Amino acid sequence: MALEVIGAGFGRTGTMSLKAALEQLGLGPCYHMVECLPRGPKHWQKWVDAAKGHPDWDALFNGYTSTVDFPSCSSYQALADYYPNAKVVLTIRDPERWFKSTQETIFAPHWIEYLRNVEMGDFIKLTINDYLQDRMHDKEHLIRRFEEHVEEVRQSIPASRLLVFEMKDGWGPLCEFLERPVPETEFPFVNDTEATKAIINKIIAEGFETVFGYSGK
Repeated sequence: MALEVIGAGFGRTGTMSLKAALEQLGLGPCYHMVECLPRGPKHWQKWVDAAKGHPDWDALFNGYTSTVDFPSCSSYQALADYYPNAKVVLTIRDPERWFKSTQETIFAPHWIEYLRNVEMGDFIKLTINDYLQDRMHDKEHLIRRFEEHVEEVRQSIPASRLLVFEMKDGWGPLCEFLERPVPETEFPFVNDTEATKAIINKIIAEGFETVFGYSGK
């Protein structure tokens, strides 16, 4: 199974909503960080290998039709090259609001510090932190990297293959781009801020293995 849709947008740009939308359109399962974390060290190592120049994309995305969010968004170009028939969706939002959201959730200081000292630290460093020059709380820098990433995607992916998408755009442009009929149901706006905070705090308190129940190294 080859990827048909590659999400190039950073986490906290509506990626959970896009995941739900893609799955509703028959383009799932959709890989997301929420799919990645529970799979444990053996799976995370595949991302480390990819970051070091030895990717096995087919193994990483085995069983998936689409991918969004970190860690795959920072490898969007490699994925677009490897899956030449896949379409690319770049999710965007207001940069100031994006920064505020990251600091409350995925880049919260206590979470970033926790990740530096656990088994998955190398995976997070190589796929996210390094991509942002490890300045996760520097507002000016992070917003600049956000804007640079958006421009890089626009410049590197042919327009015919790229949709720049905000959640407020709803079904119309997404379905037209993906050549899928518009569902009769409303677009799935997923506000996962509180759920993200809760799982982060649970992991810090109890550890990955306890929370997700994976076993082995």
